[in-house]
Amino acid sequence: MGPESEAFVAFALTGGETEYNFVFMRSGPAILQSRRTLLRFLLGSPLLLAARPMAAAEELLEAIAQCEPDLSPVGELITSPEGAINVFDFQAVARQKLSPGHYAYLATGVDHERGLHANRAGFGRFGLRPRRMIDVTDLDTSIEVLGAKLASPIVLAPAGMQSAFHPDAEVAVARAARDADWLQILSTASSKSLDEVVDARGGPVWAMIVAPRFWPLTRWQLRRAEDAGCPVVVITVDYVGFGSQDRLRHFRGPGGMFRTRENPTCEGCHGSGELVRVGKVLTWFGRDPVELASDLLTLDWDIVDRIRDATSMKVVLKGILTHEDAALAVEHGVDGIIVSNHGARQIDNSLSTIEVLPEIVRAVDGHIPVLIDSGFRRGTDVFTALALGASAVCIGRPYLWGLSAFGEEGVAGVLTVLRREFETVMRHMGTRDIASITADFAAGPRSASDLSGTARA
Repeated sequence: MGPESEAFVAFALTGGETEYNFVFMRSGPAILQSRRTLLRFLLGSPLLLAARPMAAAEELLEAIAQCEPDLSPVGELITSPEGAINVFDFQAVARQKLSPGHYAYLATGVDHERGLHANRAGFGRFGLRPRRMIDVTDLDTSIEVLGAKLASPIVLAPAGMQSAFHPDAEVAVARAARDADWLQILSTASSKSLDEVVDARGGPVWAMIVAPRFWPLTRWQLRRAEDAGCPVVVITVDYVGFGSQDRLRHFRGPGGMFRTRENPTCEGCHGSGELVRVGKVLTWFGRDPVELASDLLTLDWDIVDRIRDATSMKVVLKGILTHEDAALAVEHGVDGIIVSNHGARQIDNSLSTIEVLPEIVRAVDGHIPVLIDSGFRRGTDVFTALALGASAVCIGRPYLWGLSAFGEEGVAGVLTVLRREFETVMRHMGTRDIASITADFAAGPRSASDLSGTARA
């Protein structure tokens, strides 16, 4: 490539005694897009409000890069969902399109962010044992879980405030889920109303709620879900203290989502939200909203029992990570559990969910279905979880990448990629349907020998 077809942009920013040099290289007219993207980042970034903006920017971007080990190699970004090879192609576009703050919220974890890496590294502890000479011309990926028959064992996990990623938010996700016949779990912090999402889905969704110790609020959430026709309520049980997303708090301010006035750039998105209004009132009366919310959301088994007795919906607990709690869930009569570390967004240094899955499956012993989330990016990841005893697998960040990149079409594109990868693995493994995926296909520190004879609920 000759010099006439290349373009360079080089400039320096000075912060304190440090000079920051940036060099971009693109071919032909692409340089204009690079400059626009860079200027949009610099002018819109909340980092400019920090005491040491250059250091804060450097820290945040370095952190994001470190927690994205699977990001596709630098090259031409896809311009449509049809151009995607894997879900990381959508991630690259999402990173370009979202504001720095919103992308950081989506990409980062808590504390040192070791949990983000652990969730991906955990899959490396297990291998797959393919069987040959089996006719896999016709595949059946359908499953039935808690009375619902679905086209795929891959479920769209709850994720709040999706309007940060696309104006159509959860409604766009619902339409894509409807067309693919995939289950959607809607967060209680949804940007769109439950009724809007159910209408767009053209059928019921599962409702995820937080269950504060203030019973009238919990009861109201249950009634709202029942009125919308939700067959299952998912209770998130790991909100016992908000995880410390250090990278965001450097420019959000110590109050996080509750007190955005420390950073006017955040005020545009979060200044009028319900949580923010509540936080301002509490602060006015001298109460710390973060501490109060943590106290209210601390659950115990008595609250779980009360919820189970108060609703006709099936009850699923999300956030179980040990065999002890899994056994207690069965004992207390819940209908299912989701093995989850909240995508490494609540506590750091926990084991990956795929690593703890076998002990939980053993504890449950087929009495209730075990779903799982956190870190799933590939069809092989999904197959591994099913072989280790999971009933279904929930994905979060990948479909949010698709939503951020191309809206509804992007979500549909992510679902297409994951379905294609999963079906390819099924063929390689010699499994015609989900029921034929057993522990015999998994090899690892806790796989076939540990799970022999264990049934999937």
